[in-house]
Amino acid sequence: MPAVSHVALFGTVSGRVQAVAFRWFTARAAARIGVTGWVRNLRDGRVELLVQGSPDAVAAMRDFLTGGPPAAHVESIDLQPVDIDPALRRFEIR
Repeated sequence: MPAVSHVALFGTVSGRVQAVAFRWFTARAAARIGVTGWVRNLRDGRVELLVQGSPDAVAAMRDFLTGGPPAAHVESIDLQPVDIDPALRRFEIR
């Protein structure tokens, strides 16, 4: 079976994740880890994101999201596998 070169996860992070620099910290972690995608606030207080890259890099991002920045309090993460978006060349805050 061939190795998977890239994977993508899409979903939300719930808890105290807005007004605590969560999107900025996520974008910095994404640049450091080497994934592409995006992050944005939702009106209901959650943060929505798409992360894609190597399986190890995406797993490292998921681990980062469990803690987030110091002022955040992550209550739950709901991420599901999705198809890769080849148009994404970097990680952005939307």
